[in-house]
Amino acid sequence: MQQLNAKQKTFFDEEGYLVVENLLTVEETAYYSNLYASFLDNRIDASRYRSDLSGGDNKEEKITQIMVPSKLVPDLVHKPLHQKTLAMAKELMGNDIELDFDMLINKAPYTDTITPWHQDAAYWIDMPDKRAASCWVAIDHAYKENGCMWYTPKSHLSPILPHEQTGNKGALKCEGSEENSVYIELRPGSCVFHQGGTLHYSRGNSTSDNRRAFITNFRPKAMIQLEREKGVDHTGERQIRTK
Repeated sequence: MQQLNAKQKTFFDEEGYLVVENLLTVEETAYYSNLYASFLDNRIDASRYRSDLSGGDNKEEKITQIMVPSKLVPDLVHKPLHQKTLAMAKELMGNDIELDFDMLINKAPYTDTITPWHQDAAYWIDMPDKRAASCWVAIDHAYKENGCMWYTPKSHLSPILPHEQTGNKGALKCEGSEENSVYIELRPGSCVFHQGGTLHYSRGNSTSDNRRAFITNFRPKAMIQLEREKGVDHTGERQIRTK
């Protein structure tokens, strides 16, 4: 299994994100691509966990989000994507790190809808141990025109910015800019880790390609237990963290 070096770990700590090329093999990526299609076309019924992050009342989803796919396909947690990203998350943050939740986010062709600037931590309750990371795995080629991710380096080192909600239960948003940020283009099967406080966004998809991502999120086991005790399992309505 792929291992991270000291330089990569330091970059993640200091910059707030880390690119890992070729996380998945071609064959593994094909498996997830086929599975993803089963979620999107409802062969796997994810209706209770599915929403449109654009927050609009559109007949067609612009930014499809499907939470906790591994609840619907439990064997996923034993497959390469979950196992490899968990191993790396432990390398980056410690051996007490576990999977908190997973999700799928797709920008369909020509939907041209941004995912606004935000920090993932704005969605979460405040916790005494703030270690957290998401791993964004590209299932399709992700590039600027179809909505690859942008990150603001070192933004995780500052307090969480004020956030507000977009549209009807849409994504949270805050102030951010491409001018002081970097975009990360990924080939299928490559990934980028980012910390819970790292400011990020993506442009809309103006191309004929899908932009599908499979995302795993990690934090300390004790903090996951604390979340569950407070009724947080990441499947409910989005709420802005106020303190």
